[in-house]
Amino acid sequence: MKTISMVIPTYNEKDNIFDDYHRLKEIMERDLPEYDYEMLFIDNFSDDGTRDLLKVLSEKDKKVKVILNGNNFGWSRSSFYGIINTTGDCTVLLAADMQEPPEKMVDFVREWENGYKVVIGIKSKSKENKIKYFLRNCYYKFLNSIAEINHIQQFMGFGLYDRSFVDVLRKLDDPMPYFRGIVAELGFKMKQVEYEQDKRKKGK
Repeated sequence: MKTISMVIPTYNEKDNIFDDYHRLKEIMERDLPEYDYEMLFIDNFSDDGTRDLLKVLSEKDKKVKVILNGNNFGWSRSSFYGIINTTGDCTVLLAADMQEPPEKMVDFVREWENGYKVVIGIKSKSKENKIKYFLRNCYYKFLNSIAEINHIQQFMGFGLYDRSFVDVLRKLDDPMPYFRGIVAELGFKMKQVEYEQDKRKKGK
């Protein structure tokens, strides 16, 4: 039986942790029962009780693993470190606020089964502030105009990464990895899946 790893970076997400856990567990058991799975939460030095809740979950369920960072290393570095510490045949990177719908993970897995080594979520719509959405589009276009690599517009890291891709990440000697740039640059067989971003329901 193949294993799907899920990486969920956290920072002050105490209101979302149990919702994340139950929602992801339900998706795996209902929609992907043919796979084993692990949930790896990597916490960026939260100070709101998130870490205590993660410890409770890991003690309750052996499928839950936790990395507790000694400092806040930022989303990109923390996500990168979480991914290279997974053990699955593929790894799915998810947001703790669940604005990127975790149910899309099922579509990612089906495309992975079709042979794609990287399956990424592309935000085509958003329930967030329309001005923010517009400004983010402008930001990506500006980056593409000045950068040496081609940034993927409306890609936040949400996606599935085959073990072969993760193995390459483990060999990179980069103390400050820019994960979204790495995904765009490495050139693995890639599929894009569109999704609508939801509003954050709890926390900031």
